[in-house]
Amino acid sequence: MDIHEILEYLPHRYPFLLVDRVLSCEPGKSIVALKNVTINEPFFSGHFPHHPVMPGVLIVEALAQAAAILSFKTMNAKANDESVYYFVGIDHARFKKPVSAGDTMLLTVTLTRHTRGIWKFSAEARVGDQVVAEAELMCTVRALRDGGEE
Repeated sequence: MDIHEILEYLPHRYPFLLVDRVLSCEPGKSIVALKNVTINEPFFSGHFPHHPVMPGVLIVEALAQAAAILSFKTMNAKANDESVYYFVGIDHARFKKPVSAGDTMLLTVTLTRHTRGIWKFSAEARVGDQVVAEAELMCTVRALRDGGEE
């Protein structure tokens, strides 16, 4: 999937869109995506000016966005203005190595369970052959009504 198709599945836009390309996606199973980290990222000016490092929370967000694409592909649906895809849990998050400008993160997310509207995933981010972060993620899709939550 290129960026144009990704934009159909995610409501996120610059500067919060954190998936640049999907290399493979097997609905109901797993997704492999890329995030190219550039010095132009808005967070680098403050995190940290003397040693730019991608915030761990944004690495986890990139994994969650890949998980959202996998969920929507599994449901054979696309993002729309009538629902929102929420994080509902992050377990066992570990950050193993800093991510810097110039790195390409390989985001691998595997669906481990889907029950009663809750999606659970095992997720890992790598730069080269090194794991930089891993976590178990839980997400859900909720319908919106009249501009507010249902």
